[in-house]
Amino acid sequence: MSTSPASPHSTEIETTTGAALAPTEPPTTTPATPGRRPGPGPVDLIHEHHGYIADKTAYLKRLKRIEGQARGLQNMVDDEKYCIDILTQISAMTSALESVALGLLNDHLNHCVVEAVAEGGPVAEQKLKEATDAIARLVRS
Repeated sequence: MSTSPASPHSTEIETTTGAALAPTEPPTTTPATPGRRPGPGPVDLIHEHHGYIADKTAYLKRLKRIEGQARGLQNMVDDEKYCIDILTQISAMTSALESVALGLLNDHLNHCVVEAVAEGGPVAEQKLKEATDAIARLVRS
């Protein structure tokens, strides 16, 4: 397959049979970047990486362990284990999730919020509001 430019912004593509396909225009929107919220907002433009990126491997390991605990709970119910034993495992899983949440919150505050506050303006206010709302959700849960 070969290409021959028809204009600086379009490409005519020749198929293996020699027939030319219609010119294509480049996308008008930027494709989504993995790990980022869709849409170009001011919050997304503050930093390249999220605060947890340095501990990503550890977080993934902990979350996989929690996933295993959830499967274990399903098996306990399927095997009709004693209620208190199931509740004990639910408590352990809840504590593990809370630990991950607190670590992520700490990373967010020390990276994303600190950077936004240093920049100032409406982005800083938005980051502080996001952090406050996240803390409120954690306290309620």
